[in-house]
Amino acid sequence: MVDAFCGSWKLVDSQNFDEYLRALGVDSAIRDAGNAAKTTIVISREGDRVVIETLLTDTSVKVNEISFTLGEEFEESTADDRRVKSIITLDGGNLVQVQRWDGKETTFTRELKGGQMIMTLMFEGVQAVRTYDRE
Repeated sequence: MVDAFCGSWKLVDSQNFDEYLRALGVDSAIRDAGNAAKTTIVISREGDRVVIETLLTDTSVKVNEISFTLGEEFEESTADDRRVKSIITLDGGNLVQVQRWDGKETTFTRELKGGQMIMTLMFEGVQAVRTYDRE
């Protein structure tokens, strides 16, 4: 099922992302950059490992990359420089990522709907939705 997510996805819409970043405690300069950035997410498989790369669309500069096996916890450095423990699972056809740090937790749910990848981010009751089209 992960194969359905494989490919390149360009950000086309972002709702409530600034509020989500603010809830996480991300400083205003990084929030401004994150809100202004147009990103592309590239998802691929290498054997039993899945790789998710986040690139700046205009420059192809890599912002973040994670490589993981579904269901196995791994350490991650986020784009806003948090050190977290993440686990990604398949749940009902969706890729669900949970990041934990300092007693806190955020969840990303990636789902395929109508040819788009919809990424819903949740943290302490604040929800952001980012929509991507396949390139």
